[in-house]
Amino acid sequence: MTQAGRASVTGALETVLATCTVGRSRVVLIEGAAGCGKSRLLHAVAEQAVAAGALVLTAAATEAGRRMPLGVLRQLVGSAPPFALPRTGAEDAKPTREAMRTFCAELCDLALAGPVVLCLDDVQHADTQSLHHLGYLVRHARPAPVLVVGTVSSYADAAQEPSCAPELTRQPHFRRIRIGLLSARETAEVAAARPWEWPGPTRPGRTAAELHRITGGNPLLLHALLEEDRAASTSPPPDPALDGPFASAVAACLRRSGPGALAAGRAVAILAERATEPLVTRMLRPEDDSAPALAALRACGLLDGLADGLADGLADGLVNGLRFRHPAVPAAVLVDTSPRARAELHRRAALVLTAAGAPADVVAGHLLAPRADGARVPVRPEDFTPLMDTAEGLLAQRPGEHRTDQAERLLELAHGICPDEAARTGVALRLAQIAARRDPEAAERRLTALVTGPRSALSAAGAEHRSRSAGMLLAQGRIAESAALLREAGEPGEPGAHGENPFDAPVAGRAEVPVGRARLTDATLAPLVLAVRTLLYSDRPERAVPASRRLLEEAEASGAPGWRAVFKTLHAEVLLRVGDVRGAHTRATEALDALPAGGGGTFRYAPVAVLVEACGAMGRYEEAAGHIRYPVTRRVLNTLYGLQYLRARGLHHLDLGRPQAALADFRRVGRQLQLWRADRAACLPWRTDAAQALLRLGKVLQARELAEEQLALPDGERPWVRGQCLRILAATGEPGQRTVLLRQAVEQLRCGGARLETARALADLGHALHADGDPSQGAATLRAARSLAQQMGALALRDELLPGSGGVAVMHGTAVPEELTDSERRVAALATQGLTNRQIAARLFITASTVEQHLTRVYRKLGVPGRNGLPAELADGVPVTT
Repeated sequence: MTQAGRASVTGALETVLATCTVGRSRVVLIEGAAGCGKSRLLHAVAEQAVAAGALVLTAAATEAGRRMPLGVLRQLVGSAPPFALPRTGAEDAKPTREAMRTFCAELCDLALAGPVVLCLDDVQHADTQSLHHLGYLVRHARPAPVLVVGTVSSYADAAQEPSCAPELTRQPHFRRIRIGLLSARETAEVAAARPWEWPGPTRPGRTAAELHRITGGNPLLLHALLEEDRAASTSPPPDPALDGPFASAVAACLRRSGPGALAAGRAVAILAERATEPLVTRMLRPEDDSAPALAALRACGLLDGLADGLADGLADGLVNGLRFRHPAVPAAVLVDTSPRARAELHRRAALVLTAAGAPADVVAGHLLAPRADGARVPVRPEDFTPLMDTAEGLLAQRPGEHRTDQAERLLELAHGICPDEAARTGVALRLAQIAARRDPEAAERRLTALVTGPRSALSAAGAEHRSRSAGMLLAQGRIAESAALLREAGEPGEPGAHGENPFDAPVAGRAEVPVGRARLTDATLAPLVLAVRTLLYSDRPERAVPASRRLLEEAEASGAPGWRAVFKTLHAEVLLRVGDVRGAHTRATEALDALPAGGGGTFRYAPVAVLVEACGAMGRYEEAAGHIRYPVTRRVLNTLYGLQYLRARGLHHLDLGRPQAALADFRRVGRQLQLWRADRAACLPWRTDAAQALLRLGKVLQARELAEEQLALPDGERPWVRGQCLRILAATGEPGQRTVLLRQAVEQLRCGGARLETARALADLGHALHADGDPSQGAATLRAARSLAQQMGALALRDELLPGSGGVAVMHGTAVPEELTDSERRVAALATQGLTNRQIAARLFITASTVEQHLTRVYRKLGVPGRNGLPAELADGVPVTT
């Protein structure tokens, strides 16, 4: 039997066989890597010997049968006349000389009738006693026509080498025949000699070059691949299947190459593109030698080789030191490993890659791989430091969503094996910090679990962890929880130790925070949020604009959606505070878009609050109505975000002419702030808001009392707060005092950076000047108010102040119906008849929301608090029926 590329080898074996038939003994050892065709050549020798009339005795040693004394010898003589085999002794016992001489004599007697050929496959697995008998035979059967032909792996482990190998090589009649991989030409010849053809040009199969590239010229792999391609139903054939012939051939090559090669192959498969010879060596046991193992893998065509110039370290970006020839090989190498064994391989890979300076995401992939495979493998306490270090390495990179997710899972594993309670609390706090990267709601949940868990956890954590937790709570708007945590700790020198509310600091703005220099990180997120709020609530809020913009740019560059949502919202708040209504609307919309669908937790209420207030200023009441659908639960009400939303909802009620509902919301805000001991008008001016609602309800005295009360409180001297209070006092005071108070209000509001409130106060001043008999100055003031409203995008106020809008006539106390639009007059006429908004909408074929908007504009133009103030003459001459 002649194979392509094996003609010279077969010819040599034929010569040896011919020499034996004329009465000379010979010993031939066929060496080669697994799958290179040693067994096929041995079978060819046996066939030719039988054809020549020789007696052929065959045996195939296996690793499992290595511990069976005389196992190979019994296979050899099983089909021959009875042999007087000695008794089997201990596994490693050396047989007696008499027993070996008897065996040799009996075999030589057989050779008197003709040549005897012994074919031994995989000699490296033969048992010790059989090898001793064969060694004696080789030395003493030279006059007889006995041919011993054996196969052995070229790269067998040292423990697998035949004990008689050195003695055999010294014999004069010994011959070694080495076979290697097929060349590209030989591979093409084997493929062409297959007994089938592809059914036409549409299924050409793989080219000879591709076959050689995938198999490396290994005949076993080549025949398996050809067999698998033949069964394929597509053209070109798909990649080899995990349970197909090619994968089985790969597994066979590994098993036949020995345990060392199998271990090295698994290490290469696990390390993947990071595999190098030094790293594979570190992956193996100390007693294992990777050099012969890797040589065996190269020799059988599985490995593609070692990249030139690849050093031990990986920090320089070099990759692919060792690689398998085809992506299907690694899966085949690992297919029979148990989940626990694969988990241990990944764990060792993580350790060696960390030591070699591999990127954190590469190490993280190995640490998390067992759970991705569904393996339930316990994490070891000694893995705590690698888990923490790898997680921090991931977080130090660009904080993309994928890396954040990996880091969280690593920290969760570390949290489960923390060595002590304080460390566990620190990890939980770290998890809360990084959860903020992807979703503020996730950070809320993490922090809630920490602060509402066993109090011993935070108590044992120390002052630093408690302070950080309190700061994070405060940045999340959870004022009461932050204060409670610090009061419970009661540590001297900390806010809360003497009854001080931690919210006072950002409101009062007593300390300058270096916002311009600090970079946005997990640790600085909460302090930077509070620092921007310190600027926002200060007497110069315009300083918060560049600070919040710079932090927003950092959040955008970070790739962290949670950070983007937080700083878009904060920037929107700042823009609204300084009067950039359009910008505030845009940023708040973007903040909502950055939140996960249905996510955001209580934080979602913050951008919604900005949107509702901005929409009101822009006259977009229907859009605002779409945002006030969120319920105000107890959980929401216990946050600053919930109170901001509640205030915005109250302002929306005012816009739509529902002062009673607005007043209820404003008073609810005030009660909650007082409960927290955080009643600061610089943040939430609920008293002046409530006073506006009371004015609409005609309760002038109560409105004045609230404004005077606010002036007497700590924030009453702040320009922004004082200006709003003066505007209320002007509306509730005597006509002669109105102009003076409004001039003071405008000045204070300008100093406080409140441009929108300044425009409103200017409008009031313009009307007051008209009422005082100074129409030219009043008109100029109204033009200034209108211009400022236009600049800010406050279109509702701008439209009220347009010429002919009725604003001037209102301040003079004369309600002129002609100054209303036709639509507004029709709606107002029906309202004076006592129809509800729903009835008006049905009568005029418009929506109830449109009715609300028309009436709101009518109230503003006529200067009346609501329906009760509408003059009856509005219905005169207006067709209100259809």
